[in-house]
Amino acid sequence: MESTIYINNTQKQLNHEGGELLLDTLRNHGYHEVKRGCEEGECGACMVLLDGKPVNACRVFTASTAGHEITTVKGIGDIHRPHAIQQAFVESGAVQCGFCTPALVLATHHLLKTNPSPSDEEINRALDGVLCRCTGYVKIIDAVKLASQKMKQIASETIEDT
Repeated sequence: MESTIYINNTQKQLNHEGGELLLDTLRNHGYHEVKRGCEEGECGACMVLLDGKPVNACRVFTASTAGHEITTVKGIGDIHRPHAIQQAFVESGAVQCGFCTPALVLATHHLLKTNPSPSDEEINRALDGVLCRCTGYVKIIDAVKLASQKMKQIASETIEDT
């Protein structure tokens, strides 16, 4: 089966089996930043944004994403041009083994797009579906707060430039 899927703002024609999960299709086509975790929708490591909303790629059939936009962590920034959220995670020491980091960055991205000034409770709720086995989440929450500040700063500088 072949589907047209938009991945990180690029139209792709992807071959896949009819009942194949998005996680498998993405990884089979080189998107290794989408991590394979529990494969049961419990750990959140395989999170991507589907039309801007977080979903676990292990719970979505590829065929259902035809014509939709998938965003992986590389779709918001990469090592050469990191997003403010990615920079905040590094600066806050929130990156440990890195396995959950792509999903946490995407969850943070979604949160800050919908709520630029989240409370601690809102941050906890937004990150709830992503398990991190390395930390106690303190540095991750610090990173979300720093990312919020960085994104507000970028927005205010953009407004000043216009």
